[in-house]
Amino acid sequence: MAGRIKIVAGNWKMNKTSPEAVKLARGLIVNIGRLEHPRVILCPPYTALSELANILKDSNIYIGAQNMYAAESGAFTGEIAPSMLLTIGVTYVILGHSERREYFSETDTIVNDKIKLALKSGLIPIVCVGEKLEQREEGQTEEVVAGQIDGSLAGLSADDMDEVVIAYEPIWAIGTGKTATPEMAQEVHRFVRDRLKAGFGETAEKVPILYGGSVKPENAAGLFSQPDIDGGLVGGASLKVEDFAKIVKSV
Repeated sequence: MAGRIKIVAGNWKMNKTSPEAVKLARGLIVNIGRLEHPRVILCPPYTALSELANILKDSNIYIGAQNMYAAESGAFTGEIAPSMLLTIGVTYVILGHSERREYFSETDTIVNDKIKLALKSGLIPIVCVGEKLEQREEGQTEEVVAGQIDGSLAGLSADDMDEVVIAYEPIWAIGTGKTATPEMAQEVHRFVRDRLKAGFGETAEKVPILYGGSVKPENAAGLFSQPDIDGGLVGGASLKVEDFAKIVKSV
């Protein structure tokens, strides 16, 4: 759909010290900092957010966090509130990433609470869904993804969905070098959009749905050319200026 915003977000995960993050961001500013399309989002570790938000403010690159807690304040040692992100210039926040779900036992209910607070606070959530290899092999992809969509987005309105980005990340393709073919990815993206349409009506046609799972310069154009793939949530390749710039420009 021509009217949907195209997005390429780089999830740096637990990589890059602050000086390394600044060097990477400056390289990206030179290469893609003036592009108006697609929208580019960098999601570095918490320790680099403030400094990167400052050096990116005169570019067209947005800043995102990799997570947040579902409370505004309190005795939650080690956690970060949405207001803390907003006051340093963060616009987006990744929620429900498969690594959060797997390693930190985040349920759909926890993700749902975070999404609601993010929206209430003015952050734009990038909500991740996706199946494991054994689930795909057992033909459970649609069942698993539908459950994550329904649970994570429970209680949201169609107006809320105007401020939500979805990322489909087949877990078996994250960091493994395996990638869903463009046709395989499009099939699930179409299913995701149909599921959103069932819950939120025509607003679903406006929701950007990103693909994540070993996106590289070699496969990005093929993936992003599919009608329901509106960009990518990029992991490893976002840590290299040349690779990430090529992926962005492939849109």
